[in-house]
Amino acid sequence: MNRVEGKIALVTGSARGIGRAVVERLAEEGAKLVISCDMGEATYEQTNVRHEILNVTDRAAVAALIAKIEAEFGRIDILVNNAGITKDALLVRMTEDQWDAVINVNLKGVFNMTQAVAPLMTKNKVGSIITLSSVVGLYGNVGQTNYAATKGGVITMTKTWAKELARKGAQIRANCVAPGFIETPMTADLPEKVIQGMKDKTPLGRMGKPEDIANAILFLASEESSFITGQVIAVTGGLVM
Repeated sequence: MNRVEGKIALVTGSARGIGRAVVERLAEEGAKLVISCDMGEATYEQTNVRHEILNVTDRAAVAALIAKIEAEFGRIDILVNNAGITKDALLVRMTEDQWDAVINVNLKGVFNMTQAVAPLMTKNKVGSIITLSSVVGLYGNVGQTNYAATKGGVITMTKTWAKELARKGAQIRANCVAPGFIETPMTADLPEKVIQGMKDKTPLGRMGKPEDIANAILFLASEESSFITGQVIAVTGGLVM
């Protein structure tokens, strides 16, 4: 049985890495359509995937895309807020531009997308919103003041949405997935010494794969998690317990 049979899903930051794995997983599991959104181009073999160029910081572009989906389908069942960037620096060296860029994409972008999709889910009284946080959003990390702020921020926004959007009997759920060290294009260029250090810190002794995160998101998108909301699922190989 396909776990998201007939659903309309939207995934941001999906041209590669975790986002792409999520798109492919939802498509494999029977989604009627998965709308892949990214600032870069992407192509997929699955016929139930459509790619859209989108900057999540552009509120007008976000509103236009959601209006187009509503006109065509009348609903969005699953929203996956995955788009994110890093611009690392120690606190005393971090520039305002580095701070603003990460806040705009990772925090405001999530706000923009969810604010645009929420009325449509509220009208239909059902939906699943899944936002990518990070182990950094739970425990902080040297050189990532901006990134940690956004990944902690999306957790508290998610908990707020879980309370707000479920009022009046609506079955709208909001949850976070917090990845640990994952093999993605963002980590591919790290020195082998750094990668080995990541593995050594992880009890399962390896870095995660994008599919590990996609499987957790699939669970939260499906009816199998219909009584789970306002939660953070850490997918870290035991890095945090």
